[in-house]
Parts: sequence; structure tokens; C-alpha cells
Amino acid sequence: MQTSQHVLFERSEMKDRHLVRKRIREHIADKDKLPILIFPEGTCINNTSVMMFKKGSFEVGGTIHPVAIKYDPRFGDAFWNSTKHSMITYVFNVMTSWALVCNVWYLPPMVKEEEEDAVHFANRVKAVIAARAGMSVLPWDGGLKRKKVKESFKEEQQKKYCQIV
Repeated sequence: MQTSQHVLFERSEMKDRHLVRKRIREHIADKDKLPILIFPEGTCINNTSVMMFKKGSFEVGGTIHPVAIKYDPRFGDAFWNSTKHSMITYVFNVMTSWALVCNVWYLPPMVKEEEEDAVHFANRVKAVIAARAGMSVLPWDGGLKRKKVKESFKEEQQKKYCQIV
């Protein structure tokens, strides 16, 4: 990874995030360098939805070239449900599947609008990707796959439900 200019960081370290932001800005300022490939969700889910994007990718400026990717599960499922299958079982399933078919759509470039903050820009890009791939948009991130839901989030949803009822 070091030979191909990967930018590695520990998301929980604030100084790492600042360093990554600086390195990405320097990279996009150099017109001789190739574009950076970023997966702003930070994780994959079950091929039905697009989760909340991490805003850092949308704070650095530059042009975003969105790509919508959706797996076709007819011949083999690329999704790994880590709560049901071990890594060994997943790798075995992938390696013995007939094929992993993936639809890829390259969407028109997008830039942050003048009055738009990083979160709104990320949500606009996410909506375009989700619409093209026929997926739903989720307002939360992949952390819910591995952690319990915060009580404050539950309470907020309960209040919304009570208002409806």
C-alpha cells in the first residue's frame, strides 16, 4: 500500500484526521497525480442502501467523481454478514461462487456549491449515487452494524414516533 500512495489513518485520532486532510489537499492540488479513490461510507452493507458518508472526504475541496456500485447476487453474494458467517466461510463462499457480478455507473462530476457545507455536499452526492443504483438512503453510518444503538438516538426516534401517533 505504501508504494501506491495509500493514505492510511486511524479515524479515532484527531491529529491523524488533520494530517490526512492535508495530504489529500496536497494530492488534489498536484495535477500530475491520479485521482484519489475514497469509499466515504467507511464500510459495506447488504447492497440495498447507501449509508451516511463520512464528511472528511467532502471538506477538502476539489471535484468529486461519484461512482455507484451495486452487486448482482444471482451468481454469488459479495456481501459478508459478519454476524452470521466467519471470515473463512465468507472467503470460501466468494472463492467458490460462480461469479461476482457488479454494476458500476460513473456519474457526472460534482463540486461543492458556494453556500453548501461538507455534510450537505456529502448528502447530495450520496443521494445521486443511491438514485442511480436503485438503493435507499440511510441517515446513519456503518457503526450500527457493530455497536449498540445509542440511547439518545432511540429516544429521538421514539419522540418522532409519538408525534406521528
